[in-house]
Amino acid sequence: MSDLYEDDIVLWSERQADLLRRRAAGELVNDAELDWPNIGEEIESVGSEQRYAVQSLLRQAIVPMLKAEAWPLSRDAPAWRADAIGFRTDAASRFVPSMRQRIDLERIYRLALRALPETVDGVPPLPAPDICPFTLGELLSEEG
Repeated sequence: MSDLYEDDIVLWSERQADLLRRRAAGELVNDAELDWPNIGEEIESVGSEQRYAVQSLLRQAIVPMLKAEAWPLSRDAPAWRADAIGFRTDAASRFVPSMRQRIDLERIYRLALRALPETVDGVPPLPAPDICPFTLGELLSEEG
């Protein structure tokens, strides 16, 4: 079964899900067909992927927030603010409380800083704080 896991994870997951549903319904299935080690890995990876998605959305929100602060007179500043709100909303919709202690906001902020351009329309940025000026609660808040 592990060969199928390595070769075609989509087919593997469909088969494993079917076996698990059948077993949950009381049907006797051959336990040898259930790939327990990889089932455990995949269940754990679901949480990791969800956390990664929230972290990515937060970084994508911080970049335009920083751009709007660094170039407040740019004609693009309103669009950057709107983009940030969209990413923050998406992050908030995927966030669950157990992520709070696992999200490294300082690292996300450093990555966002590195994504800033050196200039916009030939204008250098206003200085950005070295440490993250936002809390996770602020970024996930429904208020702009």
